[in-house]
Amino acid sequence: MQSSGISSLAITSASQSQSAPTRKRLALDGRSAAIDSRVDAVRPDLADIRLADRVFAPHYAAPMPRVIHFETALRISSKGAEPALTTLHKGDVFEVLEIAGTHAWGVAPGPGLVGYVDASALGETE
Repeated sequence: MQSSGISSLAITSASQSQSAPTRKRLALDGRSAAIDSRVDAVRPDLADIRLADRVFAPHYAAPMPRVIHFETALRISSKGAEPALTTLHKGDVFEVLEIAGTHAWGVAPGPGLVGYVDASALGETE
């Protein structure tokens, strides 16, 4: 009886292995990827889904493109005390990864920078 169970298991495994898609295996080897928080949308709690093959994060977010409705500063933090990285102008696109309170965090694809903007400056995509 035992041998019939083993042989049916072997047949099942063989048939599954022929039809199962191959998966890319990831391994932790070599050096870590260099991350620059000014251009790579990665924080300790959240990362851009487009970086999932390079970084590990507890949560990933898909970018939501929004149009800037009035000139606003792109800053490195939501506190607003530091100088602006750049100024986004009306009509520019901002890829939102998170909105929290009065600020949105994401990517400004024009200048290729990551930071925070005033959430009230964001509108729907046109």
